[in-house]
Amino acid sequence: MGEQRRKKEIHLFYCAESEDLARKVADKSDAIHLQSISWRSFDDGFPNLFINNAHDIRGQHVAFLASFSSPGVIFEQISAIFALPKLFIASFTLVLPFFPTGSFERMEEEGDVATAFTMARILSMIPKSRGGPTSLVIYDIHALQERFYFGDDVLPCFETGIPLLLQRLRQLPDSENVTIAFPDDGAWKRFHKQLQHFPMVVCAKVREGDKRIVRLKEGNPAGRHVVIVDDLVQSGGTLIECQKVLAAQGASRVSAYVTHGVFPKQSWDRFTQSDANGGRSPFAYFWITDSCPLTVKAIGDKRPFEVLSLAGSIADALQI
Repeated sequence: MGEQRRKKEIHLFYCAESEDLARKVADKSDAIHLQSISWRSFDDGFPNLFINNAHDIRGQHVAFLASFSSPGVIFEQISAIFALPKLFIASFTLVLPFFPTGSFERMEEEGDVATAFTMARILSMIPKSRGGPTSLVIYDIHALQERFYFGDDVLPCFETGIPLLLQRLRQLPDSENVTIAFPDDGAWKRFHKQLQHFPMVVCAKVREGDKRIVRLKEGNPAGRHVVIVDDLVQSGGTLIECQKVLAAQGASRVSAYVTHGVFPKQSWDRFTQSDANGGRSPFAYFWITDSCPLTVKAIGDKRPFEVLSLAGSIADALQI
C-alpha cells in the first residue's frame, strides 16, 4: 500500500463564542493546533484586537472558526478574518458553520434588502493568502442558490450535518421503524437524496382564511417513529404544528433534527415544556448541531435536546 497522504498542520484561530467547538475540533486531530486572538475593546466599544504569535504562523496553513450570532459580533470577527491572510500564511480557511443571513435571500417587493447577498459579498472580499483564495466552509446553507452569491475570490465548500443524524439514527433501538418527515417541499428538495433509503412523509402549509395551516401532503406516519428534518429552526412554530399533525395521523413517536438551532429569544424553551396532559415534551428527541454556540450553552442537557457535534466533520474539512 502506498504511503498515506500526510496531514496538513493547521493553526486554528477562533472567536470567543466558538472556543468550546474549537477545542473539540483540535481534539479530533493532532495536526490541528489552537491559536488565540485577544478580543479586547477600546473605551468607546470598538475592537482593539491582537493576533497572538503572528510571526509563528508565517508560511503555515491557517483557519478561523467564526460565529456570526448577532450583528454586534460580526465586525470584530471580520476585522480578524481580513487580517490573518496578510500575515504571509500558506493558506486560509474560514469555517462559518451557520450562515446567519441565509433565510433573507430574496426580494419579494421593491425595497427588500437581500442581506444574504450582502454577507456573501463581504466574505468574497477576504484578501488572498500566499496560497490563493480563501476556502469557506459552511454547513447546510438555507437556500441552495446562495452558493452563487459568492465571488470568484473565495472558494465556498458546502458541507452538511446529515451524516451526524444518520449515525445517531442507527443507534436508536427502533432504528428499523424510522420515517423521515419534511415540514415543506423546500426541506424535501434539500435533503431527500441523502435520506432516500428511509420511508418519507412530506407536510405542507396551506392557507385557510387568514391562517396558514400545516397539513400532511404525502406519506403515512402511522405506527412509525417520525423524525422531522430541516436546516434550521427559529421560533419552532412550524415544527410544533408538524408534530401535532403527525401524531394525529398515528405516529408512535415524533423527533426532530435541525442543523442550526437558532432559537431567538430562548424559543427553545417551548420544546422543554410538558404536553397538555402533563407528560413529557411531545418530541422524543430534538437533535441540533453545535453550529450555534450560544444555543448549545443555553440548552445544556435539557430534554429532549441532544447536541451532535460538527467537530469531526470540521476537522476533516480542514484537510481538504
